[in-house]
Amino acid sequence: MGDTGIGSAVTRREDYRFLTGQGKYTDDINLAHQTHAWIVRSPYAHANITGIDSSAAAAMPGVVAIYTSEDFAEVGGVPCGWEVTQKDGTPMNEPKHPILAEGRVRHVGDPVVLVIAETRDQARNAAEAIVVDYEELPAQIDMQAALADGATAIHDDVGSNLCFDWELGDQDATDAAFANAHHVAKLDLVNNRLVANAMEPRAAIGDYNPSSGDYTLYTTSQNPHVIRLLMGAFVLSIPEHKLRVYAPDVGGGFGSKIYHYAEEAMVTWAAGQLKRPVKWTAERSESFMSDAHGRDHVTHVELAMDENGTFLGLKCNTLANMGAYLSTFAPCVPTYLHATLLAGQYTTPAIHCEVKAVFTNTVPVDAYRGAGRPEATYLLERVVDVAAKEMNIDPAELRRRNFIQPDQFPYDTPVALTYDTGNYEVTLDQALAAADYAGFQARKDEAASRGKLRGIGIASYIEACGIAPSNVVGALGARAGLYEAATIRVNPTGSVTVLTGSHSHGQGHETTFSQVVSDMLGIDYDSIEIVHGDTDKVPFGMGTYGSRSIAVGGSAIYRSVEKIIAKAKKIAAHLLEADVADIEFENGEFKVKGTDKSTGFGDVALTAYVPHNYPLEELEPGLEETSFYDPANFTYPAGTYICEVEIDPETGVVDLVSFHASDDFGNVINPMIVEGQVHGGLAQGIGQALLENCVYDDQGQLLSGSYMDYCMPRADDLPSFSVDTTVTACTHNPLGVKGCGEAGAIGSPPAVINAIVNALSDYNVRHIDMPATPMKVWQAMSAGQA
Repeated sequence: MGDTGIGSAVTRREDYRFLTGQGKYTDDINLAHQTHAWIVRSPYAHANITGIDSSAAAAMPGVVAIYTSEDFAEVGGVPCGWEVTQKDGTPMNEPKHPILAEGRVRHVGDPVVLVIAETRDQARNAAEAIVVDYEELPAQIDMQAALADGATAIHDDVGSNLCFDWELGDQDATDAAFANAHHVAKLDLVNNRLVANAMEPRAAIGDYNPSSGDYTLYTTSQNPHVIRLLMGAFVLSIPEHKLRVYAPDVGGGFGSKIYHYAEEAMVTWAAGQLKRPVKWTAERSESFMSDAHGRDHVTHVELAMDENGTFLGLKCNTLANMGAYLSTFAPCVPTYLHATLLAGQYTTPAIHCEVKAVFTNTVPVDAYRGAGRPEATYLLERVVDVAAKEMNIDPAELRRRNFIQPDQFPYDTPVALTYDTGNYEVTLDQALAAADYAGFQARKDEAASRGKLRGIGIASYIEACGIAPSNVVGALGARAGLYEAATIRVNPTGSVTVLTGSHSHGQGHETTFSQVVSDMLGIDYDSIEIVHGDTDKVPFGMGTYGSRSIAVGGSAIYRSVEKIIAKAKKIAAHLLEADVADIEFENGEFKVKGTDKSTGFGDVALTAYVPHNYPLEELEPGLEETSFYDPANFTYPAGTYICEVEIDPETGVVDLVSFHASDDFGNVINPMIVEGQVHGGLAQGIGQALLENCVYDDQGQLLSGSYMDYCMPRADDLPSFSVDTTVTACTHNPLGVKGCGEAGAIGSPPAVINAIVNALSDYNVRHIDMPATPMKVWQAMSAGQA
């Protein structure tokens, strides 16, 4: 619809309040008679708790209450939302994740004591006066060591540190493919552990109304309804109609705010005990050791090819770190969100993947932007580049030879997915042209004249977004549905309120969802309000993650608008004294075919609520519709990224001189927002490739627990990105969209590392693990020369 409908680069309407400091985040909320919580956390990675003395703390000014695990004896543990079945048919090992440590701590930062006082400083001071006695135990940090015979079990009830041993694919067919291979490329690699570091730290406020028995949790969550379900039903046994979860403005999530955290249950439970609100806000150092971490895979991968470079088979073995406990969706990340993407964009006929998930004395690991898809893409695109080098085939050409062709869609992969559509050569060619791939040698020679090493790297990714359908994911272990819900409420004057189960924490939903409704109804974009985040207002939805908002949440909105239009046509037919089959709707006007008779959308809306001239025998008054949309399949964004680097051989410093991203996101609702999402993803992926690394020592102490030691990407670390898109519309959702939020973080790490390895080809460097710090690069060069 003109400048504000689908396809328009509309400026984000939510930005004004954020840029002017008018956003309302959880920590901005302060309730009457509010108390403050502080949590005593374990300084040890693995230890028995032999005593807790809180007597001095209890006598300090302002202290309201002090709680330990004994007080939470009737409370359930933090639940896991996904169960994986092992390859022998048995369920995964699923130890309890207590709200407060029950006799043993299992990672640095494990919560031990909850202190509540009148002010935050009083709570902190009291927490520092609590004496906890520990008996330190051997810490299991390295995954191989944790699985070794004789390793100390982190959970006595499990008996070993193996969470599950899982496989996907036909091992016999894969072994046969390798037996007939002309060449096999092999690679060992690490997908480094990351910390999400959202701009806004997590926060939670629990409130209880004694007169009604109602609880309210204000929280920094990506999916409030899921939190209500998990905490209400499985932890605190609060009926859902008595529990409201409200996530106001949320300052970034990247996956780390999907999960139900113990702190949410602590403050909600304590509010009920004290009959007063209880507020907790994390400090940044606390976030490093309490927010779920991401990635942390160790993998061996092999790619089998014939003499022409045609892929015959792929096999990989991965150790995936679960941390000390199972986070909400942790088991699905290295399994169904990882192994199912190992076909990539290629026609590899046989694939087998084995994943062993391991408990360690570290912070729990769960989804981080991309969630399994970056790990799969990284190992695949790295081994493809190794194969290209060993087969003496240009990396772009090797990929092209193995692409799934447009006439092969829908395409069944050997790892359980069916790609509905795509055209991978188009995005490859577009990227090659934009990056001037053909002119690289001249740029390399020029860099050499300045004493620099120049390299170029390609990565062709695919991802699966909008996890669905519910019946399939349920069979795979999901303990929740994965649909989305939306209510369209047309007000009497023709303005519209959209109530969505999706949650916005930086995606721009208030803009893009309004564009969809404006386009479909032909009404003013500014007359549309988007409401989200409040379980007392919006229909039961599954929240935002996995690039699902527009593909699933947007489709639910689309379906509800269709219902609105269908009912409005009946009302218009009555007003215009015509048959409903003769009513056309376009640009906000209902018209009778072949005549000049018409009525506007606003007139129909008013008639629905003031039904003086209304078909009451046929229709109820009002104009409001709800839809629950459960997708028929994943969506499959794909693209090719090309990175160029220069390396100083004397220092190992890597300079990203250019980066181009060509993506196929299906139909695009708002090009400006899509470009912004890609930019953000690229920054995070490049951060992983060059800078970020979460490091523990052998005793389980977090060595990178602040921004002094955990290096985040800054503007001067990044080039000016070049991005473009192509379109093959998704075939199974009404908007033809695929999702864009995670792509940048998926395709960029292998593109960067491929470029670095390419630059170091004269030094016999075959691989370098992320992050490719100057020290690592310099050491690799030195080892290669030796």
